[in-house]
Amino acid sequence: MDVAEYLQYDGLGLAQLVRSREVTAAELADCALALATDWNPRINALVEVFDDVAASLAAMPPDAAFAGVPFLIKDLVLQAEGRRSEMGSRLGQGLVAPADSDLMARFRQAGLVTLGRTTVPEMGYNVATETVACGATRNPWDVSRSPGGSSGGSAAAVAAGIVPLAHANDGGGSIRIPASCCGLVGLKPGRGRVPIGPGAADGLGGLGIEFVLTRTVRDCAAMLDAVQGPGIGDPYVIAPPDRPYAESLQLPAGLRIAFTAEPWSGVPVDPEIRAALEAIARLLADMGHQVEEAAPALDGDRFAEANTDLWSAHIAHWVVDICAATGRKADSDSLEQATLAIHEHGLRLSAVDLLHAEDYFNRVSRDFGHFFTRHDILVTPTVAQLPWAIGEHASAGGNFTARSWTDHVFREAPFTAVFNVTGQPAISLPLGRSESGLPFGIQFAASQGREDLLLALAARLEQARPWPLIADQSIHQTQSRS
Repeated sequence: MDVAEYLQYDGLGLAQLVRSREVTAAELADCALALATDWNPRINALVEVFDDVAASLAAMPPDAAFAGVPFLIKDLVLQAEGRRSEMGSRLGQGLVAPADSDLMARFRQAGLVTLGRTTVPEMGYNVATETVACGATRNPWDVSRSPGGSSGGSAAAVAAGIVPLAHANDGGGSIRIPASCCGLVGLKPGRGRVPIGPGAADGLGGLGIEFVLTRTVRDCAAMLDAVQGPGIGDPYVIAPPDRPYAESLQLPAGLRIAFTAEPWSGVPVDPEIRAALEAIARLLADMGHQVEEAAPALDGDRFAEANTDLWSAHIAHWVVDICAATGRKADSDSLEQATLAIHEHGLRLSAVDLLHAEDYFNRVSRDFGHFFTRHDILVTPTVAQLPWAIGEHASAGGNFTARSWTDHVFREAPFTAVFNVTGQPAISLPLGRSESGLPFGIQFAASQGREDLLLALAARLEQARPWPLIADQSIHQTQSRS
């Protein structure tokens, strides 16, 4: 197989070729590594390429759903035994994971062949993937633009065609924001659907969700089938799907769909994004759904305050533990300016402050829950602006407080974080394209447990408004699917 042929397939398509012995997993790895060699000097999406791919190939389950498919892991939260886990920070450089996390074990069982680690912003708290430790990651659609964050390295690698899917996670939009910026499918599953342990019970107090970025809806559905369900000792178990997600892509008729382009924070929304959202609302109505403009209420200022406190408390927790593990100090030599401000704010918070934030989030979840008793889906923009320029969200060298950094970050993505708070599943689909050719996403959220509904709607929209398989500026032009 050559690179041009490799780029014609999604993950399931490549796995079928491996199972039918039309290609070998080693050939797929060679294609992925060749693309990485070509692309990474331009986009800086990989912080490390592993030098022992042969061992991963030997351990691959030959009949798994994604047998032999090249894969990358984000350098944040997920742990792979014996691999470095540095969180995009000078503070964490050299840290090595002692064992696989539950999700990593499931990725291996699914047949994925992990080739390396992808870049992240420091501690994951940014809508851009730019660090002192690793430099700026760039968007394959336009290398002067950001791929988003915090899963920016994974998104850039998938959009460039290096791999058909890659690990990602989401504590405030970090799957959906880079999916929007890079023209990908980005599902944030509902809380409890995908395991995060055993090192944590709830990532970021329940905000953090693990999964992947993909190019096609069917890869997204099949991967959710492969990894969903609780790990041993998880604090709670949610109901499993009635049938596999990959077999549930038929959309029910007559959904009750609300849409809004008005962010709760009041920041402006790009006119092209607003127009695309309204066009999708009209398309959904033409499909026979009941569509109206509506949204639940939310106090944007109070939400930002609580979000600042919860993120700060957890980042301070991480920093204290990393300092203990490395013997390093948390200061301007080891942390970027915004991260250090967040860490220091977290140290100043009391337990009561954190509980007050959780109390407010509980009220938000109840209010949104009532809204979703009257609506099946809420549609919003994923981001408020087109992919932003490199350097606009650098967290080093500024003069941010914890709150001003939070406001700065979520100015670009005011629609995503609330669904981390409520725990509902939400997906970004690459249904928008600016006049200049940049992709952007439309977000769809559903009630807890209804990933099946989101995936079925996504599959229908993928048919109605197909999107390119890889970035249009790739030297290998193709929009084919297997």
